[in-house]
Amino acid sequence: MALKKASLACAVCGSRNYSIKISGNPKPTRLEVNKFCKHCGKYTTHRETR
Repeated sequence: MALKKASLACAVCGSRNYSIKISGNPKPTRLEVNKFCKHCGKYTTHRETR
């Protein structure tokens, strides 16, 4: 299957700061990563959005 684009959104402010490519297979859980949010100015959890 082809790769699909997904965004990583900040859990605090909701801004979509990062984009990633994921496999086309549906997964029951979404990716959660600690990354730096330039809007909050600190490291926060970013969750996968489709």
